[in-house]
Amino acid sequence: MTADDRLPVIVATGQCLERDEIVSVLDLAARAAAEALAQAPGLRQAIQRVSMVHTISRAGVAPASVLARRLGLSPASTELTTVGGNSPQWLVNRAAAAIAAGELDVALIVGGEAQRSRKLARELRTRTGQASGGATGAGRGEDGEEHGALAPDPVVGDERPGAGPAELGAGLVAPIHVYPLFESVLAARAGRSFAEQRAWLGTVMAPFTEVAAKHPVAWFPEARTPAELSQIGPDNRLVAEPYPKRMCAIMAVDQAAAVVVSSLGAARRLGLADQAVFCWSGADAADVWFPTERPDLGESPAIRAAGQAALGAVGLGIDDIGAIDLYSCFPSAVQLGAAALGLGIDDRRGLTVTGGLPYFGGPGSNYTLHAIATMADILRERGGTGLCTGLGWYATKHSVGVYGATPPPSGWQRGDTAAAQRAIDASAVPVATEAEGTATVVAATIVAGEPGGPAVAGAPVVARLDDGRQVAAVPAPGEDLQALAGRNLVGERIMVAGSPPTYRLAG
Repeated sequence: MTADDRLPVIVATGQCLERDEIVSVLDLAARAAAEALAQAPGLRQAIQRVSMVHTISRAGVAPASVLARRLGLSPASTELTTVGGNSPQWLVNRAAAAIAAGELDVALIVGGEAQRSRKLARELRTRTGQASGGATGAGRGEDGEEHGALAPDPVVGDERPGAGPAELGAGLVAPIHVYPLFESVLAARAGRSFAEQRAWLGTVMAPFTEVAAKHPVAWFPEARTPAELSQIGPDNRLVAEPYPKRMCAIMAVDQAAAVVVSSLGAARRLGLADQAVFCWSGADAADVWFPTERPDLGESPAIRAAGQAALGAVGLGIDDIGAIDLYSCFPSAVQLGAAALGLGIDDRRGLTVTGGLPYFGGPGSNYTLHAIATMADILRERGGTGLCTGLGWYATKHSVGVYGATPPPSGWQRGDTAAAQRAIDASAVPVATEAEGTATVVAATIVAGEPGGPAVAGAPVVARLDDGRQVAAVPAPGEDLQALAGRNLVGERIMVAGSPPTYRLAG
């Protein structure tokens, strides 16, 4: 054994997508994992832990165990994460720490979604009159018949729900209704109307499409102009101000990815040391958990804390990083991440290595595993260092990883965010779920109606009452929703009443 045998490294990756056949998420995960495991004889036998990222596609209670059995693996443990796009990077950080400590040697991290197939299968059942369940043939994992007597996979990660009573009372559950709230703050600070912000966002996101156009596993491998992304039309309908469809993560994809993390010693034994990409550092943090409790919905102290901790642990600054992938479910996530890390939105290095969730694809909680796999490929080819971020819920829980083509100068490091986390938690603003009085809107969106119907379907806001508490509220019955079309209410005064709170414009 040599002194660096315990360095954690990525030794193999796999990515896949399906556009034609109806498949299950386990079919896809098995494809991606098999691609990774085929990169060295003996790699299958070396896997000690199979970690599967949470999937919203039906995969039964023991998907990691079923997948291990499909692949002919005999791991000592299997596990499934909680929901959250931070999960892939969190799993890599966790595996790297265990490898460095001598508690683990080789782990398979895998995940995916089959939402395209689920949609097609439902449509097929509707046309043919079949009952719901495992009607697709290929989707054996969806009806659980492969699970047999397997015990449920242990669940790892933070299990807290993403929305609290205030959010639930205002119907703020779908991400497409929450992330625009963050965008409204950014637009107001820039002095832009929703329409002006949307046009500007076209210039922010167009470079992402150019990256996706070159990625072999991208769902939309097509470069688009800023105008094509920002202009509202029949094929790019407004969803929630200021976002049209082409600025939102595409969930109806069939994609999967797998990454094998091992010790450098194991990589040498397996003959994979020459293609190893080194895990330099990682850090994790969470913003104030529920959005309505956040003192500022236009920034992310947790991304800042995790980024500074991960970079500082290995003596790097953001300018030392060669390749970057920021989580990008919506443009506000990109802006929050860039600002927190000290990146310009037009940084010459680019802010994605895949093309991002609206263009590469948004396979549920697993997008960042594609980013990590792609980053590993890039660093093998070009050398240098890379940084990936992942976030879960409503820009709530965050994970950051730093990678390098060469060994880290001082070994693997886990960034310490404990003090920063205490400060973030302590900054939470009191929230009222029943209130009466005047308030100032701090974040807002206008939810678009269905095509052919009223232009406005809703107008949720987060507002600060004059006594300092915050509320999530929706328009009171009788308020003219259609008069709010295209209007950013941030900074406006409102009258709040009731439980759950509703509001009327004060002026």
